[in-house]
Amino acid sequence: MATVWFTDLSASPEMNLPQKLRVLLQEAGLPRIFKAGQLVAIKLHFGELGNLAYLRPNYVRVAVDELKKLGAKPFLTDANTLYTGTRSNAVDHLLTAYQNGFVLEVVGAPVIIADGLRGTDEVEIPVDGEYVKRAKIGAAVALADALLVMTHFKGHEQVGFGGALKNLGMGAASRAGKLEQHSTSKPRVRAENCVRCGLCARYCPTGAITIAEYAQIDYSLCQGCGQCVAMCSHGAMAAVEDASCDILARKIAEYAKAALNNRPALFVSFITQVSPDCDCWGMNRPPVAPDLGILASTDPVALDQACIDLVLGAVGYDPFLRAHPAARWEEQLAHAERIGLGTRRYELRRIFTGLDRRKP
Repeated sequence: MATVWFTDLSASPEMNLPQKLRVLLQEAGLPRIFKAGQLVAIKLHFGELGNLAYLRPNYVRVAVDELKKLGAKPFLTDANTLYTGTRSNAVDHLLTAYQNGFVLEVVGAPVIIADGLRGTDEVEIPVDGEYVKRAKIGAAVALADALLVMTHFKGHEQVGFGGALKNLGMGAASRAGKLEQHSTSKPRVRAENCVRCGLCARYCPTGAITIAEYAQIDYSLCQGCGQCVAMCSHGAMAAVEDASCDILARKIAEYAKAALNNRPALFVSFITQVSPDCDCWGMNRPPVAPDLGILASTDPVALDQACIDLVLGAVGYDPFLRAHPAARWEEQLAHAERIGLGTRRYELRRIFTGLDRRKP
């Protein structure tokens, strides 16, 4: 059984949220996991321009400072996106990170785009999975000595939710690695729901969609990124309700295992502004769950399961399945457990919750 540490978002004049995060990191074992001289990749999602649900840089600064106290050398990183947006090459990606507050003066560490200028700087890591044999991981992540994975927990239009597994598995993959994961996950058109608004075609990164009597997809061009699914508010674009979404979830788990590659790692997740969609969108819809707290664990599977359990317990229903009925989030966790990435069984240890006013 894994241990997952948890603190809620209550605060007091004696203990604010950055201080609570610092205590959480200490309790979760940060001083034991990371060592002096290590190059530590802090894996983040910098947020697409226009999206305001991404993780606050203020939290990242706490982690950076704690790593520096140990003599480690932290840097912030993410890999380029498969779709064409504000993070699909290193120049745009860096400018986006800076505009969203991830600058040296704020976070105390440099930003390095994991897979380089055009998303081709990668290291192939053998994983010998059911679907992936050699995962293509962004070089800056693959070559780091240790990983600190900081995740904004939210929904996702193709795999149900985006947690630690997706942050590492999809997020650390090079552009070629992302394409490999998406290759079996392509949407279908529900013609009866299409209102011919054209948003899907406008935002399709490959020009695979045309509008006639209704939207039509050229599957020879479609790369399965799911952008049209999130843009359509009429239910005309849907994830294919067969094995494709499940396969994507399993590939994410196998890529996460490859990216971790038996290195020292700590995973931290923030259940705040739980948007129904990924932070890759240049907008964020209203939250589908309340802000609940911050969690940390050395086990990413247990951490994601704990986040799911807290959200479902707080809301009373499954907001992710309601937002994306074809995306079954269980498959990520089940496959990750099957391949030995972690366990879904955990003990939740609460610290500094409620009106506890002890100083750190």
